[in-house]
Amino acid sequence: MTTIKGPAIFLAQFMGAEAPFNSLESICKWAKSLGYKGVQIPTWDPNYFDLQKAAESKTYADEIKGLVNECGLEITELSTHLQGQLVAVNPAYDQLFDGFAPAQYHNNPSARQEWAVQQVKYAARASQNLGLNAHATFSGALVWQMMYPWPQRPAGLVDTAFTELAKRWKPILDVFDECGVDLCYEIHPGEDLHDGITYEMFLEKVNNHPRACLLYDPSHFVLQCLNYLEYIDNYHERIRMFHVKDAEFNPTGKQGVYGGYQSWVDRAGRFRSLGDGQVNFKAIFSKLTAYDYKGWAVLEWECALKHPEDGAREGAEFIKNHIIRVTDKAFDDFASAGSDEAFNKALLGIK
Repeated sequence: MTTIKGPAIFLAQFMGAEAPFNSLESICKWAKSLGYKGVQIPTWDPNYFDLQKAAESKTYADEIKGLVNECGLEITELSTHLQGQLVAVNPAYDQLFDGFAPAQYHNNPSARQEWAVQQVKYAARASQNLGLNAHATFSGALVWQMMYPWPQRPAGLVDTAFTELAKRWKPILDVFDECGVDLCYEIHPGEDLHDGITYEMFLEKVNNHPRACLLYDPSHFVLQCLNYLEYIDNYHERIRMFHVKDAEFNPTGKQGVYGGYQSWVDRAGRFRSLGDGQVNFKAIFSKLTAYDYKGWAVLEWECALKHPEDGAREGAEFIKNHIIRVTDKAFDDFASAGSDEAFNKALLGIK
């Protein structure tokens, strides 16, 4: 077994125009002051991190790594959640998702997709240059808007969508394989890969690609009423990343999973700061440790109520207190009788 690394923090929800959140160096120093040991870096803002440059220049990657290390931290992984989303976009969402890409690709879905694919490929090279072994992304979605089968879906529609999704991702997965990096899909509502079944459908289409791995985030499963502990039993061999994020689901006589188009505060299911929701993190950390998860425990702060800086401060201690330092001996070693092969055979009546 391996002791889970952490605590670490995903920087996406904290970056901003005001100090200390306005540069990679200052935000790293802030994270270190709270007790974090690692940072997960988003790659869509070149003011913090130039993805293409990190992919093409080992010198630049070393400079970024050195900067983070000088702040007393490690880089846990990079993230291309926004770019990954754009690998597969149904036309119904074209205008909404244009904001995830630079302005020159707006109103041009094919050019936007080409840009996104290249971005994720850059992430593979950049991760390799930084010495990382896992990367976070979204799958994108071609058929999400038809999740609920009304009107009835045409026969073969879902299979066609997943065939196309795999066609787009397989060359990207091959680049990650060349770089020795696992590509970890965050299983998430709004993506075609939003639960275990859809992940398995995709995995079959990419021929069980060894780099098609998982970012485990239990909060998204609470909101779907999915058994997030059994999920670990099913997919632990593919789980390479872990977002520590809390959530709660409180259905009423007026709304349930779908939320009635309400804001996050007023939804039956909503994300919460660590310790304020319903996720059983003691059981999660125990299962991941027992299955020898070797990665980081990374706070992703999303809360409808609490201030992010409070959530970050509390989150560092929360994760630290849940990490299990694995034992190197059995609790009943004191009662060991000792044995050798001859003794074992004698006990079994074997000559």
